[in-house]
Amino acid sequence: MINTRLIGLAASAKKYVFLNVLLQWLGLLANAVIVFAVANFIGAAAGGALPGGELSAEAAGGGIMSGVWGPGGIMAGNGLAATLLLAGGAALARLAAGMGAAGASFRASNGVKKLLRGKIYAKLLELGGGYTETLPTAEALQTATEGVDQVEAYFGKYLPQFFYSMLAPLTLFVILAPLSLPAAALLLACAPLIPLLILMIMKMARKMLKRQWKSYVTLGDIFLENLQGMTALKVYAADGARQEKMRAEAERFRVSTMRVLKMQLNSIIIMDIIAFGGAALGVILAARGYLAGGLDLAGALIIALLSAEFFIPLRLLGSYFHIAMNGLAACERMFHILDLPAPADGRETLPKGGLTVAMRETTFAYTPDRLALAGVTLDLRPGGLVALVGVSGSGKSTAAALLAGRRAGYGGGVTVGGATVDGATVDGATVGGVQLRDVSRASLRDRITLVAHDGHVFAGTVADNLRLAREDAGDEELLAALERVGLRAYFAGLRGLDTKIAERGANLSGGQRQRLTIARALLRDSDVYIFDEAASNIDVESEAAIMTAVGQLAATKTVLLITHRLANAIPSKTIYLLEDGKVTESGTHEELLARAGAYARLFWEQRALEEYGGGAA
Repeated sequence: MINTRLIGLAASAKKYVFLNVLLQWLGLLANAVIVFAVANFIGAAAGGALPGGELSAEAAGGGIMSGVWGPGGIMAGNGLAATLLLAGGAALARLAAGMGAAGASFRASNGVKKLLRGKIYAKLLELGGGYTETLPTAEALQTATEGVDQVEAYFGKYLPQFFYSMLAPLTLFVILAPLSLPAAALLLACAPLIPLLILMIMKMARKMLKRQWKSYVTLGDIFLENLQGMTALKVYAADGARQEKMRAEAERFRVSTMRVLKMQLNSIIIMDIIAFGGAALGVILAARGYLAGGLDLAGALIIALLSAEFFIPLRLLGSYFHIAMNGLAACERMFHILDLPAPADGRETLPKGGLTVAMRETTFAYTPDRLALAGVTLDLRPGGLVALVGVSGSGKSTAAALLAGRRAGYGGGVTVGGATVDGATVDGATVGGVQLRDVSRASLRDRITLVAHDGHVFAGTVADNLRLAREDAGDEELLAALERVGLRAYFAGLRGLDTKIAERGANLSGGQRQRLTIARALLRDSDVYIFDEAASNIDVESEAAIMTAVGQLAATKTVLLITHRLANAIPSKTIYLLEDGKVTESGTHEELLARAGAYARLFWEQRALEEYGGGAA
């Protein structure tokens, strides 16, 4: 039950674990002092203390007790006062040691919690925005919250108790051996019964806990998915079926949890029998030694009272063992996350100035038997809007993710390089460039911005959200970005840049949220912008403001507009129609209509739907 990798990962907690063990050990010594003081006083009183509190060596029973309570012994004189003084001082020492051990436990566990959550978060950042390809969001959330809490208990409770449980019986053996070596040896021999039981339980519990944690994570995935898609489930009356699926998974989790609890309760009963039986054995051994004359009354009381201390630490270890098993099960998932291979990072940096982006016979597949992109070729240059259109499922968002560096493992070519505008070379760079997979992620983030249809808005102020793009941006720059998307006047009527934004922008309309995310993207001032359905599912006013901003941006930047609504693509310099992962048509809006092909049919179908009932395109 010692996970060396976990301990090595949280090396800073070692000193607090050691301090915890040391303080518990000092508390044990203080408890022994209390027992010795009380037992010696009772033994002296039973032996007939002389006036003044002195005892003869015979009354004290001879041996070790005569040196304590006999004439000139350390407890001679006022026996009651001395006993109270010694026992009271030891009790205060034990209290201080207990409080110190609790503080060390908190520091160890709290430090581990911060460290592990920091590492998980850093790993997710390393995996990038596409981490959900290999890791469900619910699993990441559960591991970073409840999973880390359980690992925290491993350092704060189990690990210190493990070492202390090894140390306490040995210490007590040394203390009791001078009184009765056979009794001390027998108690020491019985103490390992609980650790042996723990090892047996561990073999049975490991698989059981793995199944429980897997069921727990699966249930969390289903719950989060249902919660995020609640609107769609209600609209299509599919909520009943999804509820039944979640109920079935919840039942599997309940059954697995009950099995774990049954195993834990049964093991606790057995450990209690061993612990209390061991304490009873100590009492029996003390009584037999006293009756046989091998022990005086004080010695018999000391063995009887301290025999339980052989087993109490191990009994607590058994209780913490179940916490540790839960923590180690969560730890395996945590290490699974930390061991996920990060996408390969290129070493190339992009040239300064405008950029061209080109796809040449580019292919990409999520599964080996189905291509999402099947030989796509397109060109993006500064100084004119380029649109990628098509119905849902045609591969548009996949192309956007590839061009932004969010997906790896593509076939064919995706190149990024210096741009030429109207035949002039920008910054001495030439068109062509390097493969996107060879460009560093930092360089891609600096130069290419992807604006999705569901851009995230964080809780905070308007300024907080905008400065995610540029921390050093001044207020006038923030206001100018809002002006470009038509939000400056709206926020000016509230509290301006200090307007509070609720979590996920709950106090804004869908169009306002989307315009705020686009204002943030504009503030970034990238060289390449990819708008993936950025004007979809919003009000007409917001759509018009967004398309105006996109058009202005395309005058100087490299801009790709991905949309299923063909009316927004009309001003584009080049329109690419994507069907089943392939570019089937390209050209200007007028050229594509003149061909009377798939684009023209799709455009007129949409126009008819938009004008149905008096609407306008």
